Amino acid sequence: MDEEEIKNIILISGLKNAVEFNGKPNKKAIMGKLMAKRKDLRSQSKIIMPIIDQIIEKISKMSLEEQKEKLLLLDPQALEKKDDKVIKKELKELPNLDKHEKVVMRLAPYPSGALHIGNARMIVLNNKYIKRYDGELILFYDDTIGSPKSLRDSPKAKYVLPEAYDLIKEGLEWLGVKYSKVYYKSDRLEFFYDYCEKLIVDNMAYVCFCSASVFREKYKKQKKACPHREQEIEKNLIEWKNMLSGKYHEKEVVVRLKTGMEQKDPALRDQIIMRISEAEHPRVGNKYIVWPMLEFSWAIDDHLIGVTHVLRGSDLIKEDFIEDFIWEHFKWKKAEFLHYGRINFQDMRLSKTQARNNIQSGKFEGWDDPRTWSLQSLKKRGIKPKALKEALLDLGLSMSGITFSVNWLYAKNKEIIDAISDRYFFVEDPVLIVIDNVPFKEIIAEPLILPSNPKKGKRKIKCVATSNQLKIFIALSDTKNLKIGEIFRLKDLINVQIKSIDLSQNLIKASYHGRELNREYPIFQWVPEDNHVNVSVLKPDGTTSKGYGEINLLKIPMNKTIQFERYGFVNPIKLDNNKLFCYFTH
Repeated sequence: MDEEEIKNIILISGLKNAVEFNGKPNKKAIMGKLMAKRKDLRSQSKIIMPIIDQIIEKISKMSLEEQKEKLLLLDPQALEKKDDKVIKKELKELPNLDKHEKVVMRLAPYPSGALHIGNARMIVLNNKYIKRYDGELILFYDDTIGSPKSLRDSPKAKYVLPEAYDLIKEGLEWLGVKYSKVYYKSDRLEFFYDYCEKLIVDNMAYVCFCSASVFREKYKKQKKACPHREQEIEKNLIEWKNMLSGKYHEKEVVVRLKTGMEQKDPALRDQIIMRISEAEHPRVGNKYIVWPMLEFSWAIDDHLIGVTHVLRGSDLIKEDFIEDFIWEHFKWKKAEFLHYGRINFQDMRLSKTQARNNIQSGKFEGWDDPRTWSLQSLKKRGIKPKALKEALLDLGLSMSGITFSVNWLYAKNKEIIDAISDRYFFVEDPVLIVIDNVPFKEIIAEPLILPSNPKKGKRKIKCVATSNQLKIFIALSDTKNLKIGEIFRLKDLINVQIKSIDLSQNLIKASYHGRELNREYPIFQWVPEDNHVNVSVLKPDGTTSKGYGEINLLKIPMNKTIQFERYGFVNPIKLDNNKLFCYFTH
């Protein structure tokens, strides 16, 4: 087992012990539990004992809160364990269930790009509830274009992207989400027109010609009705017909719902429910120029498709009010609302608009580029859908704001891929080691393909010495603390002793120091100077790691995760002319 893996196991065990005993780790208890659970480590007690001492010292310097935070980063479920049994979190029951009524919920993505990790929470929660109650899940594309044309013409604008419809379906398929029907809001404009007109006839809506700034400053803030609020119904109907016929243009006129100018929340005072957009729609072209606002369209559609429960973020509670207001007026049966708090994805930048712009400019490879954080990109990186679903479901439906650490996702994913990802050597930012006095012409290293499953066999890495000299690359990061005279081991190969170090030339000179395994020596991965593969690894932050990998990488399948030992998991994407391109997994 790799020393880094051992350190990680001990760190998690030590943190669990410390948290359990009020911040004070116990060496004997840590060692006992470690050996009881990992019998394969008993033969390595000599190397483990000093590591435990180092880690206990490190843990003891942390506060109890720091210990808990670090533990949860490494093992998100660690604090849920009691007597070695996992206490599973369960979502709360759906409210006001009618045993004679089928649960109906809907997914409502806006097709401006591929679904990303932030959108996935809504999807996963809806899907979980539908499976629990054997209900019906509907996919409803919220493809309205009610925003002003001037905003959509901006490079930063959010607008309907034609390919997004299929990208969304791909993402749902990857997550294993099944839905019964597919609807498009752009097909349903006539419904919105009919109900808007009914509201006008009922004197519950009016056509308003106030500019946005005038209405906001002169009327909304002052809690005063604008001059158009008390227009005759006949006048409103005429102007409504004029809007539909194209007499007016964007920003000239809107339809407002009479929610009340005395509402405590200014955002709820006489809300806009319809406005003009002259932009061309990718599905219906210029057939319609009057488009519904989000809250109004859902008030109508949730009723028409029979939604029983609506799940949305706490930042969209205003939508609840508008839907409820309209349902109350029409005496329709009301759906139940459930909310969850906002998530701050601090480790990533989530923006469909920015991703789209970077794709169109050629900066990103496509929607599966790891920097988009789309579901396509997670799949391409080797993240398993089960890992994402579990990480998001663990958050529950708390109304409190949550900061999501991507390490939770990575911990879940590692549990799945660790036992199926073959191991290979990779040296990042290679430094050449010239080894003298080598007593052989040829040597073959045979590291295990998968240490946790020896039955998979070994891989072979051939090294050839010329004039008793062997040239090997190691990673720059492994050279940082090396000193002249120090002995280290090239994993599964030989031991060497350093004679000189010149990192300005990326060169270390050393001499052969035997082949026997000595656990006291640092162990490094390596690749031969004359027999390797060029490797590039693209990370989610946009940086690229470059280095050399062992020659066996020429035989691996693409799009199947592997682990570069002591570096991380990667997903090989493309192999071309002795160059391997990978996406970083974690």
